[in-house]
Amino acid sequence: MTLARLMIAFVGTELPRSAARRIREHGVAGVTLFRVHNVGDPPQIRRLTAAIQKARPAGAPPLLVAADQEGGQLVGLGEGTTQFAGAMALGATGDEELAERVAAATARELRALGVNVNYAPVCDVANNPANPALGIRSFGDDPESVGRLAAATVRGLQGHGVAATAKHFPGAGDTAADPHHGLPLVPRTNAELAGRELVPFRAALEAGARMVMTGHFALPGQNDDLPTSLSAAVLRDLLRGQLHFGGVSVTDALDMRALAQGSAQIVDAVVALRAGEDVLLGTADERALERLVEGLAQAQRRGLIDADDDAAARRRLGDLRRWLARYDQPSLDVVGCGEHRALAAELAERSMTLIRNDDRLLPLKPAADARIAVVQSMPADLTPADTSSTVPPTLASALRRRLAGVEEILLRAAPGEADIAGLGERLSAFDLVVVGTFSAHLQPAQAALTAAVLASGKPAVTVALRTPWDLLAYPSARTHVCSYGILPPSMAALAAALLGEAQFVGRLPVDIAGLHPRGHGLMA
Repeated sequence: MTLARLMIAFVGTELPRSAARRIREHGVAGVTLFRVHNVGDPPQIRRLTAAIQKARPAGAPPLLVAADQEGGQLVGLGEGTTQFAGAMALGATGDEELAERVAAATARELRALGVNVNYAPVCDVANNPANPALGIRSFGDDPESVGRLAAATVRGLQGHGVAATAKHFPGAGDTAADPHHGLPLVPRTNAELAGRELVPFRAALEAGARMVMTGHFALPGQNDDLPTSLSAAVLRDLLRGQLHFGGVSVTDALDMRALAQGSAQIVDAVVALRAGEDVLLGTADERALERLVEGLAQAQRRGLIDADDDAAARRRLGDLRRWLARYDQPSLDVVGCGEHRALAAELAERSMTLIRNDDRLLPLKPAADARIAVVQSMPADLTPADTSSTVPPTLASALRRRLAGVEEILLRAAPGEADIAGLGERLSAFDLVVVGTFSAHLQPAQAALTAAVLASGKPAVTVALRTPWDLLAYPSARTHVCSYGILPPSMAALAAALLGEAQFVGRLPVDIAGLHPRGHGLMA
């Protein structure tokens, strides 16, 4: 197999010699770009991807060059690309045509940057608010709705020459653990999977998704510690057999703690290939990658890699790479262009969701001399599949462009007792408070922050800046809004809606148990 079934990665904004050698001599399947390791500005990304393709053997079809450009909380190619709000914001609009347009714009930018595989759409159903790894990466908690939006995303991406990757098969929504840190359990029988988790994957595959990423989690009825990415029952029986998938399967990243790490990692890598996986997603740890390269070569020499399986996987990869070769590279001018920025603004505006307006505070109509406090903590990455920490807070500045009396109270990412204890006194000078929270239902400090604001007695608007379940942490809030993210277009849209310059038209894409059902949304 040489290394034709391995996606490599590396550290650096230029192609290292070691990576170029692996591409040239070992014939790897491709390269995954990671924001933390490889991404500067769009011209740099384009130069890097050109160098990657130049390193491949003469006459070979294009390598897979992949990234996590999901939008929302995971923008793998940096702030130079158009900042689309992501899956759950699309879920709040419920608009398949909009989802396809956003995916098409994303694909045009990826192609211009030299990226031809997007690790999207996320087909996981967000039916467990306690899931720490999913957040707003899902379209919602209704399988049929998730499926329609996932299929639209597949059409938009692949209509412009970017392979879509339906993930995380067979559905990682209903878990309370993060596979980056350990092996989660998804408590689903085969019948339950078919009726819920597999629905979006069926829709994505029917739309023609060329890749599927298998997740690292366990299912009941298998070995307790066998991840789905290493399971022949999942890969051969379910994905290839029942769903008739003929494209390329790829593991989730091999450095996730749901799998063995260190010297034992090669065992799981070989088991994945023997179970029917086409491609292994290697990461940028050079020592781990070298162990993987040596171990896979030895596994092949010892006959542990089935020759027929290897030939079939390489055939599927070849088909994909030849399909990618059909598409030309657009001009770099398309990245972050005016048309795409307008589309990002449209998505953000149409996703803003008003959940409660019991005190009729909205739209805000402050007096000319009113003082408004915007309270939030610094954005943080709540899972490794997260780029929120790179986004500067902009809600206060978006409001300040419209109102003179807006001041920002910005706390640490995890505000401590001292921060929160002093908040009431700081707020005494203000007439109104807007407080934004990040997954407050999972972070006690966020819940405590909001409790302090509500206890101040000041008129307050609470905003779930990330997941819509925050209201579970402060159910007494009387004026509550969901923005589904903190990217600048969403904060501009939120400011406009709060002040009545635009209407709230979004609808909840998930159920907030005991408080508000899916589809709920007010207008103000």
